[in-house]
Amino acid sequence: MLPNGHAAPDCAPAEIAVVDLIPALRAFARSFCRIPDDADDLVQETLTKALGNLDKFEPGTRLKSWLFTIMRNTHYTRVKAAAREAPGLLDCASSRPVSEATQDWSLRSKEVHGAIQKLPAHQREVLVLIGVLGVSYEETAEICDCAVGTVKSRLNRARAHVLELLDERSSQTLVERQDHLLEDRWDRGADQHR
Repeated sequence: MLPNGHAAPDCAPAEIAVVDLIPALRAFARSFCRIPDDADDLVQETLTKALGNLDKFEPGTRLKSWLFTIMRNTHYTRVKAAAREAPGLLDCASSRPVSEATQDWSLRSKEVHGAIQKLPAHQREVLVLIGVLGVSYEETAEICDCAVGTVKSRLNRARAHVLELLDERSSQTLVERQDHLLEDRWDRGADQHR
């Protein structure tokens, strides 16, 4: 039953599961497409292909991985077609915002996003799958059609490259030192016993 009391249309469980994965598909699409509308188009095309070929999905396998593979293949097909057509430059001045945001957090977010976008495609997709979407190494290897060791290597190189692009010296600079936290805890514990 739907919330308004009407009977739900006949939907297969797989179709319902596909709908549940739309937020993950949107997040993955944003790793491929810089323009939100293009990402939405990629999600829509992926859903159309997936629902049209749902009979080819093998029960017992991961639906999320199957959908991500469809999206990845769809994106690369689009890239090949766009390269043949090449209507204009990607960095066209008309697509830039008129004024930049002034908040520090917004700028840092844009820096990180920009650094991720500068990664080679194979590193970027591994970083987004594992670091952003929380996909396992094994699933990522299946989606990217490569070995788990290759996934780990790409992820390591992607992290190092992002740190380099952000002008960070090491990954430790991103982790807050905890020495002072331990000292504060000991001081508070001593105050409580007094």
